[in-house]
Amino acid sequence: MSVGRQAWGQVLASSRPLSWVNTAYPFAAAYLLAGGGVDLRLVVGTLWFLVPYNLLMYGVNDVFDYESDLRNPRKGGVEGVVLDRSVHRVTIGAAVVSNVPFVAYLLVAGDRLSALVLGISVSAVVAYSAPVLRFKERPFLDSLTSSTHFVSPAVLGLTLADAPATTTTVAAVVGFFLWGIGSHAFGAVQDVTADRAGGIASIGTVIRARGTVWFALAAYVASGAVLLACGWPGALAAVLVLPYVANVAPYLRITDATCEAAHAGWRRFLWLNYLTGFLVTQLFIYVALR
Repeated sequence: MSVGRQAWGQVLASSRPLSWVNTAYPFAAAYLLAGGGVDLRLVVGTLWFLVPYNLLMYGVNDVFDYESDLRNPRKGGVEGVVLDRSVHRVTIGAAVVSNVPFVAYLLVAGDRLSALVLGISVSAVVAYSAPVLRFKERPFLDSLTSSTHFVSPAVLGLTLADAPATTTTVAAVVGFFLWGIGSHAFGAVQDVTADRAGGIASIGTVIRARGTVWFALAAYVASGAVLLACGWPGALAAVLVLPYVANVAPYLRITDATCEAAHAGWRRFLWLNYLTGFLVTQLFIYVALR
């Protein structure tokens, strides 16, 4: 294998292939449920959120988190590669070049509202990792920004399809956003020691491991409560929050010294998302056939 192919393999791996569906699915599902058809906007948006968007989000993060990633024992697999310094410039270039055509098309294909959502989505991705801004090092703002990464694709799908702001739609978006906040917070628990050693501030380093787990639990519970406002049968989505509550519950007494124990829960979380996605799809089908 040539060095060039190895470099591109690292670049692709930095986009976290295991998580591609987590951004592409919300966009496609929201667009179709809101009345959008199987058209060019669906195809372009889904492809963008599938790979280029994730390369911009995770690849850029891996470049600017290189020093801390070297000290993080969970890096080097499906949860993030440790990018060799030699491919940092290539990664940034690939992220920019691969995203520009998709963003340009979606800007032209939408209206002012969708353009605003698109701008917020891209800005949140860049601001999370880019130097100076570094929202990932601003406690609580880190969780809010991370949740925006996954909720904004759904909101973009809704705006491109001209979906009305009904109670059900707003409740679904807010519930999803709260779920995202809780998920990011729980993910930060396992990195408390590594982040502190690397001089990185996060929600976990500020309110400590145990406080962050409780914060994540509260966000999940709040998410379920909000989703109940979706009405029948949409309110069934609230039940899907329960597995996430059960996943964080064993770590309610965790300490900073034992924070890495939460890694097992995070790995369960990654696969739990696939089960939840399947069940949400069944709920969507049920709603569509009623």
